[in-house]
Amino acid sequence: MKRVSRVEYLDWLHRWKDKEVIKVVSGVRRCGKSTLLSMFQDELLEQGVGRERLISINFEDVENEALTDYRALHSHIIERLSDGTTTYIFLDEVQHVEGFEKVLDSLSIRPYCDVYVTGSNAYMLSGELATLLTGRYVELKMLPLSFKEFCLGACDVGDDAKPTDPAQWEAGSKDAAFSRFLKAGSFPYLLELLDDEKNAMEYLHDLYQSILYKDIVARMKVGDAALLERVGKTLASGVGSLVSINKMANTLRSSGRPVDQKTVDKYVDGFVDSMLFYEAARWDIKGRKLLSRISKYYIVDTGLRRNLVEGSSNDLGHLLENVVYLELKRRGGAVHVGAVEDGEVDFVVVDGERIQYYQVAASVLDAKTLDRELAAFRKIKDNHPKTLLVLDRVLAVADIDGVKIANAVDWLLDGI
Repeated sequence: MKRVSRVEYLDWLHRWKDKEVIKVVSGVRRCGKSTLLSMFQDELLEQGVGRERLISINFEDVENEALTDYRALHSHIIERLSDGTTTYIFLDEVQHVEGFEKVLDSLSIRPYCDVYVTGSNAYMLSGELATLLTGRYVELKMLPLSFKEFCLGACDVGDDAKPTDPAQWEAGSKDAAFSRFLKAGSFPYLLELLDDEKNAMEYLHDLYQSILYKDIVARMKVGDAALLERVGKTLASGVGSLVSINKMANTLRSSGRPVDQKTVDKYVDGFVDSMLFYEAARWDIKGRKLLSRISKYYIVDTGLRRNLVEGSSNDLGHLLENVVYLELKRRGGAVHVGAVEDGEVDFVVVDGERIQYYQVAASVLDAKTLDRELAAFRKIKDNHPKTLLVLDRVLAVADIDGVKIANAVDWLLDGI
């Protein structure tokens, strides 16, 4: 399998290496968490760390089933600790261990233990674990491949005429790679299936079903899996649109599904907890506060959306918006939908006192479309940076009334 170096994530692990906190890597299934830990272990070995000082356990491997009892796991680790030197402990998909938080709590107070864990559910850090480990863990929220990582792993860079840095490619090569990225999706294993459409779609279908049943149905004890799937498809088809839980429940009832708002709300939370979808809440730009729960939801991978929603590959504007949302999350800060008078700004990124505004459009070559996209910015009275991201190359890079217009593909590759 192709291994794309996840540079930013590896840098994060190295920055926290040997710090007296537990390192938690969370992310949707198959986004590359296990591979990331494997790469990090390889780098530790290259730095001279002895293999006997590495303890690595993947709880999705049936050979480790006996260690899913927290007492057995704790004993197994304690017996292998080195005296006076740091032991690096890697626990992959630790949510399969009932009572795992007790093991982590014990290890966190022991000297010479550097602990790294992964999990595929947001709820892993809720409740008892968060209470036990307050101030004793840091979390890396991992996503599937970025567009730049996809280019590095999927595109031919062996041509002497083509730079190895995708940001330096010719515009045509960049745009072709982006079209391929939107269609294929961003899960690392899809790099192996770029020329095998049928198997790629089967892989995405099976992956979605696995997440649905392992991370939502089983955990939440869902009795109506068909209704859960309907909710998931509704979220996927509504990417880029405001979602009212009450309206979704009414729509499902009108189609003959007996369901109440509370159940739909619970199922939506399940999709968010499994990290299949991310919620972008509305943020009042003038009042600088979050508004009621009528939010937008973005799917973790555009290939999954294509698998779930027929004809979605033609929905270029919403697909681009979804990709930009995920990239903004990678770059840090809280990503919200901006509410302005009689309208909205696609994204507001709030990072402490630093605020940035973004609009996203497939094309603004039509004057009316350009004016509509700029109109929301005109309602904002502050001087924080404003960027309009488009797929056009005619206007990029331009500046209109203080709004920077940039090509989205170039922005994804080098952050201009």
